[in-house]
Amino acid sequence: MNPIEARSLTKTFDGTTALRDLSLTVAEGELFGLVGPDGAGKTTTMRLLSGILDPDSGDAWVAGFHITKEAESLKEHIGYMSQRFGLYPDLTVIENLEFYADIYGVPRRDRKEKIDRLLGFANLTPFRHRRAGALSGGMKQKLGLACALVHTPKVLLLDEPTSGVDPVSRREFWRILNGLLRERVTIFVSTAYLDEAARCHRIALIHQGRLLALGTPADLKRLMRGAILEIRSPEPRRAARALRARFSPEAVGLFGDRVHLVTETPDSAASEAAAVLRGEQIETSSIRPVEPELEDVFVSVLGKEQHPDNDPLRSS
Repeated sequence: MNPIEARSLTKTFDGTTALRDLSLTVAEGELFGLVGPDGAGKTTTMRLLSGILDPDSGDAWVAGFHITKEAESLKEHIGYMSQRFGLYPDLTVIENLEFYADIYGVPRRDRKEKIDRLLGFANLTPFRHRRAGALSGGMKQKLGLACALVHTPKVLLLDEPTSGVDPVSRREFWRILNGLLRERVTIFVSTAYLDEAARCHRIALIHQGRLLALGTPADLKRLMRGAILEIRSPEPRRAARALRARFSPEAVGLFGDRVHLVTETPDSAASEAAAVLRGEQIETSSIRPVEPELEDVFVSVLGKEQHPDNDPLRSS
């Protein structure tokens, strides 16, 4: 059996379906990303797989344990890190790790060596006696990860672990995750950051509780139909609004200082886009075809269901 197997998981809250008929598998040692905008059902999925919530219907097995029938045994064999991981701010880094080692029943004869290794792994050794409440956001996330790993789980469930963390700390966090993969830890991570999604072996795109696409980053890019025109402008939001008024709104995506236009006729669309922007007195520095990115795939899949002025996912 795979470390994670979900079959037709469905969960409803107060008449609203948060997750609908989700089925997927994750292989041993795989880094699997669950990607979607806020409210897509990512946290519900994580709580179901960790045995915190019971599904209305469907089944799942994680680390070989059924999520409802063997929920208590399951929790002993996984590491789960929620968006607001339960660190104790008045305890030091080392005291938090000792506390979680007690919770998970880590034998004392192995504890010091394991904690020292985790501190080094997360670059927290110099801060072992600092109170958790005095740590930076990125350091808190690394401490949360260390606490989730203190009992050496083989399956790690991470619910948007880098949300609100600065880019440098995010890169460091993912460096640590890549180190875990070398130890054959299976990692299931949810994220709304597309640069993080591109690091995963496979990605599941979820929206409004439904699984819309699943595959490697390269697989998902092949779902993209048409060519991509990249338009650079010092006024990208104005440019995007002007182009959405002329072209199909779901064909236009805004990514920082770049606007992407999906088209089946790139040459004529480039000329038409340039004319539209000139007419609106919007300056452009370049209009050129580019290879599709994950952002383009997600915008094309989600575009019809998103407000046109909102980016459906975060690209950085």
